[in-house]
Amino acid sequence: MNTTAAQFPYPWQRCKIIHLVRHGQAMHNVEGDKDRNALLSPHLFDAQLSPLGLQQVCKLRKKVHARGLFKRIELVVTSPLYRTMQTAIGVFGNESSADGGNTDNFSAKPGGLDCPQIMAVELCRDRLGVRPCDMRRTVSECEALFPSIDFSMMDGEDDSVWNPDIREPEEEIAARMVLFMNWLWTRPEQEIVIVSHGIILQQILKVLGNDCHQAVSSALCQRFDNCELRSVVIVDKSPRAVDSTLCSSRDVAKQQHVLREEVSN
Repeated sequence: MNTTAAQFPYPWQRCKIIHLVRHGQAMHNVEGDKDRNALLSPHLFDAQLSPLGLQQVCKLRKKVHARGLFKRIELVVTSPLYRTMQTAIGVFGNESSADGGNTDNFSAKPGGLDCPQIMAVELCRDRLGVRPCDMRRTVSECEALFPSIDFSMMDGEDDSVWNPDIREPEEEIAARMVLFMNWLWTRPEQEIVIVSHGIILQQILKVLGNDCHQAVSSALCQRFDNCELRSVVIVDKSPRAVDSTLCSSRDVAKQQHVLREEVSN
């Protein structure tokens, strides 16, 4: 490889490090693997993590701390579904919310370890419609279950966007991810975690990988395992004034992404 050909200096303030995390195994994953029709069951409404999913969350938390990643995270953005909030709190919340993996919901309580802000955002929730496991609880219920999560970005008390008769088309998911990433660029934080769902994380990477080489994009957009973490650096290349220090080609390659890190569950 010609290393000089891959060098693109960009202002550091135009770069963000994004860590994408899929939730741990949830009960709808367990039941859906046995019978896909089970995903239509109302008993799986806003599915919670399975016992294995709780173990996966604890394992990822240990790796995040061991690698020093926890101290660098400035913001955690989570889907407002139960399984993703459990994962966000379990991995990035305070010590009391992830003590030994014995809790059944990882509902964080204020205090303990100094942890990053965790914010629920409707735009990064799972594919909408039809399946009860993808319908969320009311904001009031969520606030009671997860008091340390910021729900100020939620669209309303009730789940008004979930349609029992229509499954969200992939092109609409893609358009939603464009809106989500546009919002993410307005945030001042430079190192951010997104805790979401497999198809959502894949769509985010497709949005980000539009100008990547096809081989790079294909590798980035592979299916996520439960509790898998992938990290990328993204760059704002819009034509606007800049006044920040540059980041070198070690931080930016292929004009959009560099640094892919996978933490296996």
